[in-house]
Amino acid sequence: MSIRGLKKKQPKTFKVKIITVDAEMEFSCEMKWKGKDLFDLVCRALGLRETWFFGLQYTVKGMCTWLKMDKKVLDQEIPKEDPISFHFLAKFYPEKVEEELLQEITQHLFFLQVKKQILDEEIYCSPEATVLLASYAVQAKYGDYDPNFHEPGFLAHDELLPKRVLRQYQLTAEMWEEKITAWYAEHRGIARDEAEMNYLKIAQDLEMYGVNYFPIAQNKNHTDLLLGVDAKGIHIYSINNRFSPNKSFEWSSIRNISCSEKELTIKPLDKKAEVFKFFSSQLKVNKLIFQLCIGNHDLFMRRRKVDSIEIQQMKAQAKEEKARKKMENQRLAREKQLREEAERAKEELERRLFQLEDEARQANEALLRSQEAAELLAEKAQIAEEEAKLLAQNAAEAEQERQRLEITALKSKEEKRLMEQKMREAELIAVKLVKESDRRAKEAEHLKQDLHEAREAERKAKQKLLDITRLNYPHMAKYPQYSPGDSRDANFDKGSIKLDLKDIDLKRLSFEIERERLDYLEKSRKFEDQLKELKSEIHALKLEEKQAGLY
Repeated sequence: MSIRGLKKKQPKTFKVKIITVDAEMEFSCEMKWKGKDLFDLVCRALGLRETWFFGLQYTVKGMCTWLKMDKKVLDQEIPKEDPISFHFLAKFYPEKVEEELLQEITQHLFFLQVKKQILDEEIYCSPEATVLLASYAVQAKYGDYDPNFHEPGFLAHDELLPKRVLRQYQLTAEMWEEKITAWYAEHRGIARDEAEMNYLKIAQDLEMYGVNYFPIAQNKNHTDLLLGVDAKGIHIYSINNRFSPNKSFEWSSIRNISCSEKELTIKPLDKKAEVFKFFSSQLKVNKLIFQLCIGNHDLFMRRRKVDSIEIQQMKAQAKEEKARKKMENQRLAREKQLREEAERAKEELERRLFQLEDEARQANEALLRSQEAAELLAEKAQIAEEEAKLLAQNAAEAEQERQRLEITALKSKEEKRLMEQKMREAELIAVKLVKESDRRAKEAEHLKQDLHEAREAERKAKQKLLDITRLNYPHMAKYPQYSPGDSRDANFDKGSIKLDLKDIDLKRLSFEIERERLDYLEKSRKFEDQLKELKSEIHALKLEEKQAGLY
């Protein structure tokens, strides 16, 4: 067979892109494949066995439609693009998620889709419930809360709350994060699949959970109602209220549902009850409603029958898997606890080691300081010893000086006593000298007076002699050459000599008096000098006594 023949036998394919909530995949499909072939391929790629909840959705002319399983893919009204895009989504919802969702992948896909619907505000949720749901979403994504790892701001890039809630309350992103983290910290020990299941368990109680809404009218001209289809039945809502239905038809009370063009008929099980007819705007909408009603009704009936062998096996496997995961989680929790305890013990040991190292370092530093202090003390001791020797030497010298000063003081006292005695003697001498001086002065004065009196007497005597001479010998003045007069002259000369001798005695006496006076003055001057010298010596002794007393 040629290569060209092999090429001819290869089937023609087309590309499709499958978009899940958190991933994208591309496949090559044969031209003859039906919707079920592509759907099974996607389920195998995902490892999904609970296929009855899901479907492949595409958008054409602005309307969302589900790919039919029993028709060829290319024969359906799909968008003309390459690759052809399909969204792998949950088409039907369980009544009780905890009982019906067996596989972990099924739970995860439902969790992601319901979370997206809440964030996109397709499912209304109160602000308090959104915070709680966000905390479970954080637990599923990040695991247990660790304040050392999950620092403030770690949720800044996560979309966790609907924009409606953010607009409703004037809170900052940090405040919302604080509220979510407060709940998140309480979920410690919850595994990812358990956190996702808790999220779904809360979400399934919301009024809009799992409901597909379609606008309908009770007649052909007005569209004033909403028809909702979910796992429990069909509900009729007013156009402005999607929470509380005006009328509900449970699947167990519906006998038949029929669809013809734009008309939808619901026949209750009670034949006497009124048949409800509604109108939709398009035939495609009617067919989509009818398709959802059939699928939800089948699942409703299926839940109330005995499980098939496949379901029983899946439940058994899910139970075993849950038990295994529970044991694994317990083991992991124990290991985590042991690891945390070991880490705490390690941290404690490291802290203790660091403390011991610090204590050792401090002890070493203290030892070094002690050694330095010991060296310093040794030096100080040596210096103190030298100072002690020096002080002892100084003390000895001081003692000698003290003894010398004592001796000096004794000598000074003795000298002082002697000087005082000398002073007293000098004072006595001075007094005597003064008295003697006064006496001598008086005597000198008397002598002067006597001298003066003598001179006055001499003068008077001379005058008297002259007067007598003139009276007795007046011719002697006229005849000086007379010889007898020579004898009188001789006598006169003798008297003059006598007078001169007496005069000489007076002069000698005056000279002696003057000499004695000069001697007295010289002695007085010398005595004054001696007194001054004595006073200087006494003053010097007093200064030495003062200095000795201060020392």
